[in-house]
Amino acid sequence: MTARGEIWLAGAGLRPTRQRIALADLLVGDGNDRHVTAESLFDAARDAGEKVSLATVYNTLKAFCEAGILREIVVDGSKSYFDTNMTDHPHFFWEDRAELTDAPADELEISRLPNAPDGAEICKVDVVIRLRRR
Repeated sequence: MTARGEIWLAGAGLRPTRQRIALADLLVGDGNDRHVTAESLFDAARDAGEKVSLATVYNTLKAFCEAGILREIVVDGSKSYFDTNMTDHPHFFWEDRAELTDAPADELEISRLPNAPDGAEICKVDVVIRLRRR
């Protein structure tokens, strides 16, 4: 286990199971932010020799989101990407390769949002900008 993965789990108060440690290392072990799908993380774990099921990967990613250390970005209402960068920032979705990348937050301006319905408040705004190569 890398120190970074261990600190990431401990900071969230998550029990460091073998699977969580392995997945945390793949997500944050090198210090780089990344966007993964459950399937891509499963493939990376398998390539690293980890014995983990796809269901465990899904459950672990959900636990990381619930603990506030991972953000889920849903594209097309069915495809979820998981982002280790927890700051507020927009994303580019590259349609031709089904890849999510960070977009520059300092270039985004949202001048007005609609009012929330009665009894509700806006808790966050996700911006996904779809791109296609010409």
